Amino acid sequence: MRTLLLIGIVISSFLLSNCGAKGKSKIGKIRIIIDSDANNELDDQHAIAYALFNGDLFDIEGITVNKTQNGGDVENQKAEAVRVVKLCGLYPQIAVYKGANGSYNEIVGNIDEINFDGAEAVNFIIERANAQDDRKLVLVPIGKLTNIALAIKKDPGIIPKIKVLWLGTNFPTDIGEYNFYNDYTAVNPVLESGVEFEIAVVGNDTSTGTASVKAATSDIRKFMTGKGPQTTNTVEGRHGGNFNNFGDYSVNLFENTQDSHRSMYDMAAIAILKNPKWAIQDTIGAPKLDGKHWIKQPNNKHKIIIWDNFLQKDIMDDFYDTMKNYRLVEVN
Repeated sequence: MRTLLLIGIVISSFLLSNCGAKGKSKIGKIRIIIDSDANNELDDQHAIAYALFNGDLFDIEGITVNKTQNGGDVENQKAEAVRVVKLCGLYPQIAVYKGANGSYNEIVGNIDEINFDGAEAVNFIIERANAQDDRKLVLVPIGKLTNIALAIKKDPGIIPKIKVLWLGTNFPTDIGEYNFYNDYTAVNPVLESGVEFEIAVVGNDTSTGTASVKAATSDIRKFMTGKGPQTTNTVEGRHGGNFNNFGDYSVNLFENTQDSHRSMYDMAAIAILKNPKWAIQDTIGAPKLDGKHWIKQPNNKHKIIIWDNFLQKDIMDDFYDTMKNYRLVEVN
């Protein structure tokens, strides 16, 4: 009897140590940090909400932000990310960390200082990458690569512990895609580090990249109104107005654009983490940048993955279904 009791205690301890607050095992869930220029357009907000509403698949360790050309400085980027997390009912449990205003080249010489530009986000990335966990930490930069490049430079020991899935570039063309041209100087430091690296191409000049994953304002009104958990605290929107759920804020964001359809670039990057069958991957030798131009290196032993040919309908159908049947991420 005593032996059986001891066995029961051991099993119970194991289950408690491997389960979240709701009793679901974390084994198999993907650890994620989303790195966002949240106030730039409207796709970042939907990518963040989509990830937070897929709690059966993802562990969101936090959100980091950076400044790109649009949407103001890093304080504005943080404010918008916080707004979204609040509307998902998960703030401050899911925290938002301020990252870089400047470019990699402008900052890298100062990373040994305590308060270098981007320190809060960079140090958080390093801390979580070094946390005790058998699962790799997936970094999902949906803006420029600056915070990621700085974290790798500051602590190269995190390289085998992370995977980077970047939403950016029109690879293999040199046409200046937004996330790409906001910090060209951060690209080679990441590529040359040897980190596991994947690119979800934007493909502005094609009909197959994440730019092809579009939402119509009419569909947003139809499918998003009232969706998501209802928050007790009202949140003021970027364009004014007061909101108590993410769905209504989504409608407001779309109604404050000029276009009847908008690309959901960043959300598509989260989608292929959820289901890799929603795009096609191609493994290539890691290229490099010569100034602002790609140099292909097919014989490079370091391989990266390029994602293209995104299934627009499948992704958008799942997005709307997730907004209706959300499962919030668990918070430790």
